[in-house]
Amino acid sequence: MSGPLLITGARGQLGRELTAEARRRRITAIAAGRDELDITKMDAVRQFLAEAAPRAVLNCAAYTAVDRAESDTETAYAINALGPEHLARAAAEHDIPLLHVSTDYVFDGTRRGAYTEDDAVAPLGAYGRTKEEGERRVRDAHAKHIILRTSWVYGVYGSNFVKTMLRLSRERDELRVVADQRGCPTATIDIARALLAAEAAANARRAPWGTYHFAGTGVTTWHGFAREIVGAAARIAGPRVPVIAIETTDYPTPAKRPSNSELDSTRFAAMFGYRSPPWQERTREVVEALLVPAETR
Repeated sequence: MSGPLLITGARGQLGRELTAEARRRRITAIAAGRDELDITKMDAVRQFLAEAAPRAVLNCAAYTAVDRAESDTETAYAINALGPEHLARAAAEHDIPLLHVSTDYVFDGTRRGAYTEDDAVAPLGAYGRTKEEGERRVRDAHAKHIILRTSWVYGVYGSNFVKTMLRLSRERDELRVVADQRGCPTATIDIARALLAAEAAANARRAPWGTYHFAGTGVTTWHGFAREIVGAAARIAGPRVPVIAIETTDYPTPAKRPSNSELDSTRFAAMFGYRSPPWQERTREVVEALLVPAETR
């Protein structure tokens, strides 16, 4: 099928990365932020898809402020649940695939090992509940969908854990970071490449529709992730700041986090032929990209 890709949520950290990766590959894409397309409005979505005539919709739009979602549930629900449904219904009307990004927060974190696509969902807070509702609405509205659950997202664009740790390591004498939550740090460049691999399969009519997990290879804690970030920065920009391990109870937040966010990406790799590199390798690359001017690398 011909036509451009439609990237929604194109002003967020993942949407910007996906737009940049499409450009590098010379893939024609329409990058729509909220100013161009408000996915919470069904009529606007229908009109935009009719005019754009995309070959697929890649939905990167999301309300990701996990703590704020506890008190701003209505907005989170509109963006994370109603928005994906609107895109799915409009995509179904045009018989084009929808690729939708979801999250590890649909799980409660009580599993001992990595979560697979067949494990039961049980979100702990408003953010996870609205994302899980969005998944269900996509499934109900459009058969030709791929839902991609990912975790601990970071990259060169937007706000994320890597950028926060780099900033705090310059401002503080030590960092205190939670060590009893584990997961798979996932770089936006790898999510972008995974989405494009899945879309290519869909466009070639080789797509097994359904839900997949895609995350960085390997597992760590937030403390381990922070140590890797600080170590990578120290090799580039000077002294290493101590990173102190604390427990979740030492850092209370409005929203409860899953203690285990590890995702098993085996099914995605088998179906679409792409697996991310080890999270440590990609973390070092992102830190370098953030700290070293491009012309000197």
